[in-house]
Amino acid sequence: MGSLDGRVAIITGAGRGIGREHALYFAAEGAKVVVNDLGGANDGSGSDLTPAQQVAEEIRAMGGEAVVNGDNVADWQGAQRMINQAVETFGDLDILVNNAGILRDRVLVNMTEEEWDAVITVHLKGHFAPTRWAASYWREQHKAGVVKPRNVVHTSSTSGLFANPGQANYGAAKTGIATFGQIAAKELARYNVKSNTIAPGARTRLTMATPGLEDIMKPPPGSFDMWDPANISPLVAYLASAECGFNGETFLVSGGSVTLVESWARGPHVERDSKWTVPELTQALAPLARP
Repeated sequence: MGSLDGRVAIITGAGRGIGREHALYFAAEGAKVVVNDLGGANDGSGSDLTPAQQVAEEIRAMGGEAVVNGDNVADWQGAQRMINQAVETFGDLDILVNNAGILRDRVLVNMTEEEWDAVITVHLKGHFAPTRWAASYWREQHKAGVVKPRNVVHTSSTSGLFANPGQANYGAAKTGIATFGQIAAKELARYNVKSNTIAPGARTRLTMATPGLEDIMKPPPGSFDMWDPANISPLVAYLASAECGFNGETFLVSGGSVTLVESWARGPHVERDSKWTVPELTQALAPLARP
């Protein structure tokens, strides 16, 4: 028996890279999978259902159950269709893995409005819209007395959590996703839904587009391939399982390493019982300045 036996999962951006590995791993663990992928290029342009169809065919060839969905995750009606398709095809929805994303890297002074809007839309709205429709379905089920564990796994990035220059749009969206995952955890716990986030490190189309990374991520012959995207999927499967013991957390995951991320926390402070002046703050805050 697999860890996801009989559970129904939607995985967005599952035609290639990390999402593809999730879909195959989930199926191997017994899940019925909705393979969502618009099939666009790295920057989100174009569409091609072929990658999603190939993944679905691989799942069926291994004896699993899968169906293809080609909706845009950031499209309001498309996101609803995706949820409805899972329920209509497999009779329920237990898991949503928000994985789809694009890149349009540019330094801040050269970034266009369209480059900002496109990345923010696909990542942030593309996490919100499917989660919203899934949450609505789970709330209805819960009110109808169908009480069972449900799981959402979101995809952030070290570029967002630790601020990578040249990716203001991507980083802002990815940081937003981690916070979105925390809020969803607090709001949806009443419906027995757990919401967690990963920040993966792996060799994908998007990471390979960054100059220099291809050489860094190439494994020496015969060694453990720490950048293999397949390394990410076991953690996602655990976070998507009924046995998941976490809610509202974010994990760094790469190779064989899994690290729990500490969220925003209060640091050193100064305080007084009256209003500050600028000169007083200049002197009082000086010891707190980071080198």
